[in-house]
Amino acid sequence: MNTFWEVSTFFGVFITLFFYSIGTFLKQKVKHPLVNPMLLAIIFTILFLHIFGINYQTYNNSAKYISYLMTPATICLAVPLYRQLDTLKKNFKAVMFGISSSVIVTMVSVLAFSRFFGLSHASYVTMLPKSITTPIGIGVAEELGGYVAITVASIVISGILGNMFAESVCKMFGIYEPVAKGVAIGCSSHAMGTVKALEMGEVEGAMSSLSIALAGILTVVAASVFATLL
Repeated sequence: MNTFWEVSTFFGVFITLFFYSIGTFLKQKVKHPLVNPMLLAIIFTILFLHIFGINYQTYNNSAKYISYLMTPATICLAVPLYRQLDTLKKNFKAVMFGISSSVIVTMVSVLAFSRFFGLSHASYVTMLPKSITTPIGIGVAEELGGYVAITVASIVISGILGNMFAESVCKMFGIYEPVAKGVAIGCSSHAMGTVKALEMGEVEGAMSSLSIALAGILTVVAASVFATLL
């Protein structure tokens, strides 16, 4: 069976998009945060690989082409930001303060929990870039000597949770200002969260897109400083 999958160039792309489509269909039928297309696609794909005895490398060799779309998709996030330049100019100081505060809070919380649970230095620096986009997070983890695979997993989990619960959390804490919601989502759950922010509104999506880039840059600097504290 594995031989069949190995010679099927795009089977990974097909089953990934197929399971995502099923997740989207279920989301339309069941209005609940846990019924999330990305989460369901991951679960269904893992089950499929397990049932048919397909190893991850075989799957990834044919699914990796999806990742090629990440760069143009990320660049496209600049479009809603361009449309909201006036909003950004009016709220520039607040946006910058919000992004900076988010990065600092992330660093401090990771440091506090790492000390509380007695994590090693390598485990500690692994978690520092958990809330930024994957390419930057991988670079930070490698530079600081962390476990890259765990960093990627933590980034994915942060993104999925943000996509699932961002809107509910904003309502819970009475956050209704579009700029504030966008900054919070982008800083905490990067691109996956930004997908949700775009669903919430164009302003939210634009501010979230900006936050991804700036939070990533600030995290590179902050992580280098905080890495010396444990």
